[in-house]
Amino acid sequence: MRVTLAAVGRWGETKGGPERALFDRYVDRLGLRLDLKEVDVKKVSGPGLRAAEGEKLLAQIPKNATVVALDVKGLAVDSEGLAKLLSGWRNRGLKDLAFVIGGADGLDPAVLARAELRLSLGPLTWPHLLVRAMLAEQLYRAQCILDGHPYHRG
Repeated sequence: MRVTLAAVGRWGETKGGPERALFDRYVDRLGLRLDLKEVDVKKVSGPGLRAAEGEKLLAQIPKNATVVALDVKGLAVDSEGLAKLLSGWRNRGLKDLAFVIGGADGLDPAVLARAELRLSLGPLTWPHLLVRAMLAEQLYRAQCILDGHPYHRG
């Protein structure tokens, strides 16, 4: 299964600093292929920004991918719950899975409509660059749960 992470914003001139290093650490451990697709909208502001971000995010998602939108109002699962979701996607032979992280104003309704699932990482507000690392770690943790690896001690 290929996993795409489409996210608003770029790591920047510092090549991401500690957030990028943490993200890379877990991506390297994953048994899944995870492709990061970053989008940036610099020429649009105000009410059209979220729609412009949404259009660019949707363009990064593989055509037949199952889409998971990271949304504070989404389903809150624990690590075992994410492992069950991942297992279900694998068992149904899913080839492409895409996670989507919006910008500061959240995800455009068109992106939310494309999503099969809205997933919450909790009610706290997190920096978007840190969310990437948190998602990569949780995917690694879910993989470890499914493999019976002792990394997860929940």
